[in-house]
Amino acid sequence: MFEGTLRLFLIWLAAALLMVPVSLAAAQNVDGLSDLKLPGISGYAPPKSETSLALGSSGAITLSAQLTDKGADITRGIVWRVFKPESADGKLPMVASAHGGTAVFQLEPGSYLVHASYGRAGATKRITVGKEAKRESLVLDAGGLKLDAVLSGGVRIPPKKLRFSIYESHAAADGDRALIIPDVEPNSVVRLNAGTYHVVSTYGAVNAVIRSDIRVEAGKLTEATVEHRAAEMTMKLVREPGGEAIADTSWSLLNESGDPIKETVGAFASMVLAEGDYTIIAKNRDRIYQKEFAVVAGHNQDIEVLATEASAIDSEEGAD
Repeated sequence: MFEGTLRLFLIWLAAALLMVPVSLAAAQNVDGLSDLKLPGISGYAPPKSETSLALGSSGAITLSAQLTDKGADITRGIVWRVFKPESADGKLPMVASAHGGTAVFQLEPGSYLVHASYGRAGATKRITVGKEAKRESLVLDAGGLKLDAVLSGGVRIPPKKLRFSIYESHAAADGDRALIIPDVEPNSVVRLNAGTYHVVSTYGAVNAVIRSDIRVEAGKLTEATVEHRAAEMTMKLVREPGGEAIADTSWSLLNESGDPIKETVGAFASMVLAEGDYTIIAKNRDRIYQKEFAVVAGHNQDIEVLATEASAIDSEEGAD
C-alpha cells in the first residue's frame, strides 16, 4: 500500500511541474508580451587574414634627412610619406606618414619607397625593412631662396605691390616654362632643390616686370634683389589744373606703340608703369580726352588730363 501511495504522489508531482510553464505563458499573455520578438545574434565576419594585429612581427625604421651629404639632420619642416612599391592601378598606396624632423616608423618587413619633402625640395629613396631596427637617411641636395626688389637708388617697394613667381629654368619648345611656385611674397624663404630657376618679379599689375635666372646652392640661403625701373602714376580728369577729379571716367592706357595695355573706370586711375612713354585716354559723358606723358623710374607723379576742347578728340577717332 505504501508503494501505491508513493506512486500516486510522484504522478501528482510530475503533473504539477508540467503545469508551471502553462501558468507562466498565461501570465505573459495577460501582459501582452507574447508578441515580443527579439532579434537573433548576428553572425560575425571571418577575418580576412590570419596576420596578427600586434606589432611583434614589424621592424623599426628611423628616417632622417640632410640638405647636403654629411650635413646635419633637419630637425623640423619635413613631411615623410612611406609607400608600398607595388600598385595595381598605377597609384602607390601610402602606408605611413609623419611631420617634423627625424621620424621612426613601425613597418612590416619588406620593400618600401620613402619620400621626404622640405618645402618645394624633396627626395625619394627605396628602403628595405627587416625585423631588426635600422636607420636610413635621405640627402635632399637643397637650399633656400630669398627674393626682394627695389626701385632705382635702392628705394623700397611696398611689399603688398610686389610678387615673385618661380619657374623651371628650361623653356619648352613653345617658349613656356613650367611654373613651380606662384605669388611668392618678398623676403620669404623658399626651399628648393639645388639648381637654376627662372624668377619673374612683378611690381603692380600692368607691365613692371623683371626676369632673371638665379641659382640655388645646396645647404645655402641664396638672397637675390632685383631693381625695377618703374613708378606709380595716378591719372585724373579735371576741368582746371589742380581741380577735383571727375567721377565716372573711363580710362584707356596705350604704350609707345599705340597698343592698349590697361583699362579701368573711376575718378582716379592709379597704376604702376615701367619706364617709358605712354598715352592716356579719358572718356566722360561721350567726350574723349587724351594726354601723352613719360614715366621716369622711381619718380611717382599725378597726371592731370584737362577736360577742355584743346585736349578733346573726336569720339569715333578715339574709338578706333
